[in-house]
This record gives sequence, structure tokens and C-alpha cells, in this order.
Amino acid sequence: MIEKPEKPEATPESEEPETTAKPRKRKAAAAKKKRKTKKSAASSKSNIKLVIVESPAKSKTILKCLGRGYKIAATMGHIRDLPANKMGIDIEGDFTPTYRTIRGKGDTIKDLKKQAKNADKIYLALDLDREGEAIAWHVSQILEIPEEKLYRITFNEITPEAIREAVKNPTKLDMDKVNAQQARRLLDRLVGYKLSPLLWKKIAKGLSAGRVQSVAVRLIVEREKEIEAFVSKEYWEMDARLRGSEDRDPFIAALEKIKGEKHEIPDREAADAVVAGIEGKPWTVTTIEKRRTRKKPPPPFTTSLLQQAASTRLRFSTKKTMRIAQQLYEGVDIGAEGPVGLITYMRTDSFRIAPTAAEATKTYVEEHFGKDYVPEKPNVYGKRKRAQEAHEAIRPTDISRTPESIKKNLSKDQWKLYEMIWGRFAASQMSPAVYDVASALIDVGDCTFRARGRHMIFDGYTIVLGKSSKEEEQFLPPLEEGQELKLEELMPRQCFTKPPPRYSEASLVKTLEKEGIGRPSTYAPIISTIVDRGYVRLEKRAFHATELGTLVTEKLVKWFANIMDVQFTSSMEENLDKIEENHANWVSTLKEFYSPFEKDLEEAHEKMETVKGQADGDGEPCPECGGELVVRWSRAGKFLGCTGFPKCRVTKSIGEDALQEVVENEPPCEKCGQAMVIKAGRRGKFLACSGYPDCRNTRPIPTPHDCPEEGCDGKLVLRSSKRGRRFYGCSRYPDCKYTSSKLPEDKNEDGTEDEKEEEPE
Repeated sequence: MIEKPEKPEATPESEEPETTAKPRKRKAAAAKKKRKTKKSAASSKSNIKLVIVESPAKSKTILKCLGRGYKIAATMGHIRDLPANKMGIDIEGDFTPTYRTIRGKGDTIKDLKKQAKNADKIYLALDLDREGEAIAWHVSQILEIPEEKLYRITFNEITPEAIREAVKNPTKLDMDKVNAQQARRLLDRLVGYKLSPLLWKKIAKGLSAGRVQSVAVRLIVEREKEIEAFVSKEYWEMDARLRGSEDRDPFIAALEKIKGEKHEIPDREAADAVVAGIEGKPWTVTTIEKRRTRKKPPPPFTTSLLQQAASTRLRFSTKKTMRIAQQLYEGVDIGAEGPVGLITYMRTDSFRIAPTAAEATKTYVEEHFGKDYVPEKPNVYGKRKRAQEAHEAIRPTDISRTPESIKKNLSKDQWKLYEMIWGRFAASQMSPAVYDVASALIDVGDCTFRARGRHMIFDGYTIVLGKSSKEEEQFLPPLEEGQELKLEELMPRQCFTKPPPRYSEASLVKTLEKEGIGRPSTYAPIISTIVDRGYVRLEKRAFHATELGTLVTEKLVKWFANIMDVQFTSSMEENLDKIEENHANWVSTLKEFYSPFEKDLEEAHEKMETVKGQADGDGEPCPECGGELVVRWSRAGKFLGCTGFPKCRVTKSIGEDALQEVVENEPPCEKCGQAMVIKAGRRGKFLACSGYPDCRNTRPIPTPHDCPEEGCDGKLVLRSSKRGRRFYGCSRYPDCKYTSSKLPEDKNEDGTEDEKEEEPE
């Protein structure tokens, strides 16, 4: 009989033999670890926070501010817009827009959708203006983001404090802002798509018009007409160099009155009569006035003021200014700190300053300049009409980050702009400059002269900002009433009245803002557009209206008085503001605009005279087919074309005779040996091979001037940049890279050299 083995006694689990306990423990630990890993992965997946921005440049800066747990994706600007090849607006259906994905953005959208799908929270961190709000809305629509996952965040500066505060206090999309931007976009599309075909029909193919840009062109055209109509008038001014005593420096006094009345000296004869009446007469001080004045610092920069100052001081275009400001706002790598946002948001029309920034600046000024440079009360600047006060003025994000401390980390242009922004903001929070001002009236014969003096006794904010050239001082020595002065020199000078100056980029931006045309974000695009269209050109930093710009403007002013009216355009900006402020319906605003516009459009199509095919008066025959050469227009301007077009494509520039001498002396085409002829293009006249289209060789028209560069035998030629700026360069480029804005002997009409414009305040 086989015996069964004895059953072992039961032992507690803790007392099990080691050989059986180890495998069980390992299995349990592995299972626990697996459950923990799965739970951690699920938790990690559900806690992904996606932040969507416009520009990749912001990503590094923002990610550094937020730290772990966040992912950043960029839209690369707009991802959706109205279709490129049709209007995309259902006018009869309450102006319902049809939006399409912008070409080339497919991969970007695919990536955004993939990241959004795995995210628990999605923060739309697009810019804080209307444009940014609209992009945020389009992103939410195209990604189909559920409302419970969507958070809108905005910040005026890309700093850790501002970013974290925005994430702590997210909002929802502001549909009033979205509708205001949408209304602007649809208005511009309606005007562009309706007016452009009219211009093609009546003037030339390829032309276009814009709701705001066309008004800007009108300002330049009307200024051009004022200049052309201006008749200069002679007048004379008279200064005297006087001395109070031998131990004091002389000073200047200017003629103010003759026989107690404001003087007017029309010509040399009248000036000689004044000099004769003064000769030998005593110069006696009759009145002395003294007072102390305080000059307050200028406000911090807004967009328009920044563009004006950068134009006058740095010679930056508005487009370049905004591009560099964007870089400073989005973040620049400054070494150990990594990418840092250096300035606040650069599209603003507000002077408002955050209390924390004002307090930090007060502390900085006191530590570095002393208590006297801190104003008794913080400087506050008035609210501006239609300004969006939720925004701040443009300022450095950290006042202690001085331009010199980060100069090595910035490009030359970045540093220049940052230095200007930093200095302007620091000065805006400082004490006024204090002056002693004196004025003396001096009688001689029937004439009264006035001497003015100003002496700084406390530099105040100018210790940072410096003094403008307008503030040149004349120290007036101590004078007493009844004191006789010694005449050292009487200085009559002939003058002529000057026409109003042409608009520069700075003065055009200033006028656009003053008249309420456009918004901070639109000034640079307006200027770029009107130059690119060939309606104006920039020459010696001044806008000149082209023949084409003048023609188009005259046609539009006659048939579309409302659209071309400055006040009407300004009122439309107010209507867009009302939409944003929830005081107006965007569809109603479009209807009010479109109804009269449609009537004007119908009448213009029927009655506007065409300028196509007009005879030039000479009846010149076509050299190819014998047809008549008539005036035609293109974006490059006016030219002669054959009536046999399109079978005969002969064209000829108008005004070639003035340059015929240069062409005759010009060597033949270096590629085929045929003669070179003058042609007109979008950027002006140029030399082209007469063998076109078989030979397409071109070169600039030379001037009679030799290149000033030592050892160079080239000639100066007129060139144009991509933005339409005209300059002179050497014909031997790229061997010689000499450039100049003017020819060697070029001067202004009054014989003077160009002066640097004053920085606006």
C-alpha cells in the first residue's frame, strides 16, 4: 500500500520559504508598476496643455515662461481667409463670407489638429488686437475645438509674470472684436473687387483700388497739386547782432514791428529803406520780461509715434520699424537668460502705463539719476481719441535691462530701435527740464526788435533723451530798461515763401492718424501698398504722386465722393470701433455702406470716360504695321501703343526725346550687339535691347556723372529698390558698390542740403 505523504503544516505567508516567496513578490511588483505606468501615461495625456501662437519666434520665449506641462504650436499667421480668386461674400445673404484655407497652410493645420486632439486644454495666445482675435476665432473654427477645452489668453508683454497671469485668468473669444475685424475685411474686399474691374475697363488692366489706401494716395496727389500751383513770394527778414557791454558776448535780435505794426518787407527796395531809417540811430532797451518755464517730457511711444521717430531719426521705413519691433516683442536670445521679450506689444494707440512698470521706472530713475529726477507725481498722459485704453504704450518690459547691457546680443537695427524705445519711456517718467527764459524789446528809429534768450537750469528728462535741435539756446546777457546797446552788424536777408512740403513716411503716418484713417496695425501696409501699386514713389525720402496715381485719384474722387472723402473714411473707422464696443451690428454697418456704393458703381460703369486708346496729338504711325500709336496706361504709367494690339505689340515710351542724347552715346547690347532703346517699367524708365523679345537684356539709364569712388571709371545710374525708393548707384556694380540718394551737385530748390527731420513728440 502506497502511503500518502504527510500534509505539511500551514505556515503564515511571511514565513513561506524564500524559494517560493521571491517569484510571487516580483510578479506583484511588476503588475503594480505596470498599473502605475498606465495611470501616469493616462494622466499625462489628459493634462497636456497646448498653447497656440501666431509666430514660431514667440514659442521659445513663451515656453520658457510656462515650463513643463505645456506644448507650443504656431499658426504662422492667418490660416483662413476669403478666397483668393473670387469675392467670397454673399451680398444678398446678409454679407455672409465664405472662408477658405490659405494655400500652403495645409500641413500647418494638419499638425495643429493632431496636437489639439491630444490636448486637455487649448490656450489661444494670439495677439491682443482685432487681427489676433480674428485669427484665434478662425483657429477655433477650423480645429473644431470644444468650448470646454478652449481658453483665450492675451498679454501685453512676453514675460513670465504676464504669461502666468494670463493663464491663471483666461477668457472666452471676444466676438465683438472678431466681428469688427470681419467687417473691415469684408469692406476692403467689397471695395477692391468692385472698383478694380472698373479701373481695368476705363484705364488699364492690373490696376486696383482700396478703401483706405486710395484715400492715402489722394492726400499725396492733392499735396502734389498744391506744390505745382504754388507761386513763391519774395520777402525780407532782418536780424541785428548787438552787444550790451564789452565783457559780454553779443546776441541776436530779430525785427518784429515797424511803427508799432507787424512788419512786412516785400523786396530789396523796402529792406534798403528800413536799413536807411535805422542807420545812425540809438538802440535802446525798452522792455524786459523774465520767467521760469518747465518743459514736460514727451509721452511714451504709440505705434504711429514710433514709426515717425524711427523714420526721422533712424531713417527706417514704417515696414522695417514694425518688423524689428515685432522681433523685440516676440523675444531675442540675450545669452544666459535665453529668449526674452524686450518690449511690450507694438500695435497700440494708448499712452497708458501699467502701475507696476511706472513704479519700477521710478525706482530705477531715483537709483541712477537721483531724487530730483523723479517727478512729485507720476507723469500721466491724456487719453487719445478712439484709443484702445486696454492696451499699454510701447515700453521696455524691464527698465533695468538697459540698451548698453544687451547691445552685444542685438543686431545693429534691433539695438537702435530698442535704445530709442527705452530712452523715450524712461524720459516719459522723469522730471521736466527747467529753463530761465528772457525776452527784451529794443527800439531803434521806427523799428522794434526782439531778443529772446533761454538758459537751462535743470536738465531733467533731457539727461536721458537729449535736447532736440529746436532747443538751441541763446544766452541773453543781463540788460536794463533804458540801456543803450552797440550794433555790431545789421543782417537783412532775402527769403521766399515755400510750398507745402511733400509727405515723408513720418508726416504721412502723422496725418493718417490725425485724420482717423486706418489703425496702428494698418499704417505700414497702407504705405507699402500704395508704393507697390505704382500710384506714388519715394524719392529723397518724400512721396511723389505718379501720373497714374493722379489719374486714378481724379477718376475715383469724381465718381466715388464718399469713399474718397477723408471724413467719410474716418467715420467708417468709428463705426468699426462701435462694433467692437458692442454698440453696432456688423451686418447693418455693411448694408449702410454698400447701398450708396452700389449706386455710384452702376453710374460710373455707365458714364465714366475711358482713357484707353486716346490719340497723343501727333498721330505717329506704328513702325511695324502702319497703324496709329495711341496713349495707353499700365501700372508702369503712360506709354504709346499700337491700335493694332494684340496682333501688333509695338510700344514706345512717352518723353523719350529728352534722353535721346544719352541713348545715342550708349554702347550697344552686350549680348546681341543691337541698339539699346528706352522703355518704361513699373519702377521707371530703363534701357532695353531693341531686339526684344528675342533678346531681353536690360540695364539702367546712365547719367552724365562719373562715379565719385576713387579709382572707379563707372557712371552713376538711376536705380530703384523693391519698395520704389530711387537712388543712384555705380554702373560697375557689383564691382563698385557706391550708392547715393542724390547726384553730386544735387541741392534743394533753395540751394540748401537736406536737413534731418525733427523727431515728433
